[in-house]
Amino acid sequence: MRHLIALSDLTPAEIERIFAITEDLKTKFETGLREPLLPGRVMALLFEKQSLRTRVSFEAGMAHLGGNAMFLGADVGFGKRESIADFARVLGELVDVVVVRSKSHQTVVELARHCTCSVINGLTDYAHPCQAMADLYTLRECYGSLEGRTLAWVGDGNNVARSLAMGCGKVGMRMAMATPEGYRFDAEYLATLEKEVPDLDLFVTDNPAEAVRNAAAVYTDVWASMGQEGEAERRRKDLAPYQVNAHLMAQAPSDAVFMHCLPARRGEEVTDDVIDSPASIVVRQAGNRMHAQKGILAWLLGAQR
Repeated sequence: MRHLIALSDLTPAEIERIFAITEDLKTKFETGLREPLLPGRVMALLFEKQSLRTRVSFEAGMAHLGGNAMFLGADVGFGKRESIADFARVLGELVDVVVVRSKSHQTVVELARHCTCSVINGLTDYAHPCQAMADLYTLRECYGSLEGRTLAWVGDGNNVARSLAMGCGKVGMRMAMATPEGYRFDAEYLATLEKEVPDLDLFVTDNPAEAVRNAAAVYTDVWASMGQEGEAERRRKDLAPYQVNAHLMAQAPSDAVFMHCLPARRGEEVTDDVIDSPASIVVRQAGNRMHAQKGILAWLLGAQR
């Protein structure tokens, strides 16, 4: 039974295979063709956090593949009425795949440990593998080969940054991070990267201009994620020098693209003139969430291996 809890679950060859499936399905989608690779399959969406892109992209994608999706709200009592293990065992008898969006990464790990169907991490406080897959696929569309290119991350070294670092190592990209002390990867995650992607070229600085100097893409995310509202004021103060604005983008190569996983807090981590500029590919990223996740579903459920 295969799960996608973090990008460490995939080999470089498997990532390339999923990208190939994604490309094929997207090409057909753009010509009006929906290929029913998963007829009769059922996907459960188990979300503890609010969602637009993750929920809609998975539901629409499963519909395109000929399967069915059901959203499980608070009324199912996840983590409250019974143990996660019991919940997982029952759910595994009823559906083919579960997409979980949870406040706790360990909750998803435990669910996958006991579930007899595939589990996909739709976002946790630790990782966002589906976002990273869509982002890397989008860069692949922009540049072709990703080998040797640099992704610059500016701001908080959060769950998306962790997944992108792992993904960069898997596809041969370099990652340059501009982030202050206290917002960087901890020693445990650095050890994980060293184990899983020992060839990753990871450069960390407190100077955003230095990070973006050779970047193919400049990426940022909100300074305070869901659940961090109480830290928002401190985070805004600490991360203010890491705003992606026109001045910073001017330090990057002229063909560098701007990326953001959305939702964005305009005027904080990014200015309007950057996110709305021709260099911005944020809407393309969001659209590719559906296509990449269709590739993940088709691969994970064995329709395309």
